[in-house]
Amino acid sequence: MSQMQGTTERNQTAISQFLLLGLPIPTEHQHLFYALFLAMYLTTVLGNLIIIILIHLDSHLHTPMYFFLSNLSFSDLCFSSVTMPKLLQNMQSQDPSIPYAGCLAQMYFFLFFADLESFLLVAMAYDRYVAICFPLHYMSIMSPRLCVSLVLLSWVLTTFHAMLHTLLMARLSFCEDNVIPHFFCDMSALLKLSCSDTYVNELVIFVMGSLILVIPFVLILVSYARIVSSILKVPSARGIRKAFSTCGSHLSVVSLFYGTVIGLYLCPSADNSTVKETVMAMMYTVVTPMLNPFIYSLRNRDMKGALISVLCKKKILFCL
Repeated sequence: MSQMQGTTERNQTAISQFLLLGLPIPTEHQHLFYALFLAMYLTTVLGNLIIIILIHLDSHLHTPMYFFLSNLSFSDLCFSSVTMPKLLQNMQSQDPSIPYAGCLAQMYFFLFFADLESFLLVAMAYDRYVAICFPLHYMSIMSPRLCVSLVLLSWVLTTFHAMLHTLLMARLSFCEDNVIPHFFCDMSALLKLSCSDTYVNELVIFVMGSLILVIPFVLILVSYARIVSSILKVPSARGIRKAFSTCGSHLSVVSLFYGTVIGLYLCPSADNSTVKETVMAMMYTVVTPMLNPFIYSLRNRDMKGALISVLCKKKILFCL
């Protein structure tokens, strides 16, 4: 009996670190992809920082829409920073290890900022709905108190959700296999390595995943359905152009974010699932946060005007 217990204890020895396999990139192309990912990450940080700074400095951008946008940019910046620095480090290092505690921390913050982005996109959709359907009451409905409350609610809900999954993961045992076939500590990859019963974890992922992803997506669809309905009641070329200019950027970001998430989690494929998961994860952790500043700046006159105004005040450009 004691021999069996000793064998079980040896098989379930607590591991102190995991090994991240990273991206399926040939060795001869490592330096090229390292330069590419570094440039993408720096672009993400710089682009989102510029948006946050412009909104803070320009009083014309102190509106509910840009308040939510500044929070979204902060979320994008942090979301990309959760995984990219470690990926870049591992691409230059011969030791792609991550401590057990560091892995759980990375999983927590990954879930936190992914959820936060989802909730902020819902708040922005509601803001656009009020702006188009109730333009005369926009400022009274979208009061500073409501905007701050929506952001605080988003932070509270995402904290609860990320902490729940992290605590459930911390109770699991991990055996000898500590190799994660991913470039970060993905929750599903960690569950596959566990030698404990993961039924509770998988049940919570299914239930909470439905609440955190599906409900926000449905709320965004409902908001835009009402916007379209409002426009069709009094169809005019000017109204359509205004609605498109107001909602176009947000719709583009929603399509990028939810398109990749739905493609990854709701459309699984049997072939090359690990490669597909890795590539799709790169899309919404690296590409989407990088593109968001371009989408909002290139399609937005207010942002371009604020940038020119700030540059002129700092005498960086010669302005007439």
